[in-house]
Amino acid sequence: MQYAIELYFDKETEKKLFALAQRVAEENLSTKFLEWKTRPHLTLACYNDIDEQKCIEQLRLFAQNHKVIPAHIGSIGMFNDTKTIFASPVMNRKMYQLQAELHECLKEYDTTGWEWYRPDNWVPHCTLALTREDEDDVFYRASELILREFKKMSGEFVSIGLGKITSPVSELCTIELGN
Repeated sequence: MQYAIELYFDKETEKKLFALAQRVAEENLSTKFLEWKTRPHLTLACYNDIDEQKCIEQLRLFAQNHKVIPAHIGSIGMFNDTKTIFASPVMNRKMYQLQAELHECLKEYDTTGWEWYRPDNWVPHCTLALTREDEDDVFYRASELILREFKKMSGEFVSIGLGKITSPVSELCTIELGN
């Protein structure tokens, strides 16, 4: 089984980001992201296999020692190879530090094949549309729609969670960050 550790936004920021993903579906461009039934997030790490209960306890302790982090979403980006469209956070030291410390905390778990989610290789992004399985022009039309409707936003990263990478995603736990 494959797992992801995700960083979640406050409800208002989450709502704004989800609205962009919904617009892609409303325009009959792509529904793949919505089919995953996940909420807007940044993936901090991915693992091939874990001890679920032990990992949840590790995350509880980890979250207690990390505070809420400001979240500034300043731009839109794309991974052309996977035809993924995403909102891109303005990076800050706290985000990088949180991600690096999480990897250190969970270093016993296998990250083989997930190099883009490891420290120093991480490309933090909040997926808004997954168009790889759609017609080629959908990627460009969805990109144009999101670019037209996107507005910079600020909020907070307020919790972390553990999920199974399945379709739909199975959220195993969500833990609030300390204050």
